[in-house]
Amino acid sequence: MNALQVSEVKEYLAVNLTDWTLVKNTINKDFKFKSFVEAFSFMTAIALEAEKINHHPDWSNSYNQVSISLTNHEAKGITQLDFDLAKKIDRIFSKYSLSVQ
Repeated sequence: MNALQVSEVKEYLAVNLTDWTLVKNTINKDFKFKSFVEAFSFMTAIALEAEKINHHPDWSNSYNQVSISLTNHEAKGITQLDFDLAKKIDRIFSKYSLSVQ
């Protein structure tokens, strides 16, 4: 899978993904929750989906916050797989009614 051009990434983000930002060769988003347990549950749900498509996020967690960066290390840039996982992540996040941005 080939990495997309910066212009393609920017266009896709503008049209299809809310609050994801382009930083170098990654797309990034921060999520905030009511508690550590909610944040960890969110990460677990993502891990299960990421494993299904064999594409895993770079992420960090600090108490009720989760920061996610997506890139395709093999392609050395952003691919459609990153967009697909970002959409799944956003869908998972939408199920957390008590979550805050």
